[in-house]
Amino acid sequence: MIRDFNFNIKRISFDEDYCPSENTRITTNFANLARGENRQENLRNALKMIDNRFNALAHWDNPEGDRYSVELEIISVEMNVGAEGSNDAFPLIEILKTNIVDQKTGERIEGIVGNNFSSYVRDYDFSVVLPKYNKDRPGFSTPENFGDLHGNLFKSFLKSNAYKEHFHKPPVICLSASSSKTYRRSGNHHPVLGLEYQQDELSSTDLYFQKMGLQVRFFMPPNSVAPFAFYFLGDLLDDYTNLELISTISTMETFQKIYRPEIYNANSAAGACYQPSLKHQDYSLTRIVYDREERSRLAVEQGTFAEEHFIKPYKSILEQWSAKHVP
Repeated sequence: MIRDFNFNIKRISFDEDYCPSENTRITTNFANLARGENRQENLRNALKMIDNRFNALAHWDNPEGDRYSVELEIISVEMNVGAEGSNDAFPLIEILKTNIVDQKTGERIEGIVGNNFSSYVRDYDFSVVLPKYNKDRPGFSTPENFGDLHGNLFKSFLKSNAYKEHFHKPPVICLSASSSKTYRRSGNHHPVLGLEYQQDELSSTDLYFQKMGLQVRFFMPPNSVAPFAFYFLGDLLDDYTNLELISTISTMETFQKIYRPEIYNANSAAGACYQPSLKHQDYSLTRIVYDREERSRLAVEQGTFAEEHFIKPYKSILEQWSAKHVP
């Protein structure tokens, strides 16, 4: 009998003293910042960028531009695969939780969970499965059932008691727009999320997140230079407050300025018709050190780790569960 899997949630503060744990995926945005000689300066500068961007967007009743600060928690999700409570937890997902501190009132306001999204199984799918499948093929395609297991695991986590006990709203994940797609301004304008863009067809990432139960919309917030992909359940515009949305924008725009400056720290804003490009030359660098080539290499290593320690050892259990226990 295949039982439902158990999930365990661990939290750690992401601040200037943060050090990655042994189980943290080292390609994760926040872990990259906390490595090397400049680790504390990187963290301090990134957190300051987040606070500054938050206050710029939450400008009402904020004349000095310093009313709010953002506190971040790294949420690590482990999954126990074996039956009968055996201790074989696998580090499944890492996401971020935002919390907002109102310096004027002293209130601590809960933000959004999700934001960044990291997954060993996603690394396996995109860095191991896809390259093997497309080797020597004339055109790019995905294998049958690509992303099904990952999607079912994620949906199961959202329906779990662990998620419900820790979080009051569904997650919102904010990623870079795809450089393979063209985006066109729709005319819709949200006061916080900004100008909405639409694409002609879904990207491979969009389809992957669709199997996780998430839909996508693209917005370019005020004074941003490119649209972001927001993945969500329910109604993105009505289910979250302005401050909640701003906490996600300020956090993820900061990371994207560091990791994809060609797109998100460009010196000119996206026009009515826009295609992101990492080959764009007119952009500015932040003062934060980051090695993008190393990150790509590590994604392959971590995908291989997931294959060896999760996919292969539990292949039969995972296949049966995914087929019969779809949430």
